[in-house]
Amino acid sequence: MSLKRTLVGIFRSHDGTSDRAKDPALKTRYYTLSKDKAWDEVSSTLKKIPGYKVLHEVQSVGEITLEKRTGFGRTLDITVSVLNTSPVRCGIDIYSASRGSLGDLGANYRVIQRLYESLDKKLGKYKTD
Repeated sequence: MSLKRTLVGIFRSHDGTSDRAKDPALKTRYYTLSKDKAWDEVSSTLKKIPGYKVLHEVQSVGEITLEKRTGFGRTLDITVSVLNTSPVRCGIDIYSASRGSLGDLGANYRVIQRLYESLDKKLGKYKTD
């Protein structure tokens, strides 16, 4: 992680992915899977990651809410969205925010990276650009 991300993290306590993100690491990930199959894979993968607690799942909307405690005692609220782009293609977006004031020193950025790494291990063969 760059010094720039850490400096931005002094003031910002949230991060998220999108199609229009300037940072390539924060771009929406696309997979050649139907939304239902992707949902099953994403849900099972997120439940197995240590340190993350699944709070809520809404399959009809395609959102999974997670919670993670950091080493400094802060709590991160994470939302993983499985989006249907076509019958055989879906996208996955992640939004992470810290509870409390001030910044997170890039913790939300690192959480998004770790979650994408875990999902890519499971769904890597279906990944598209």
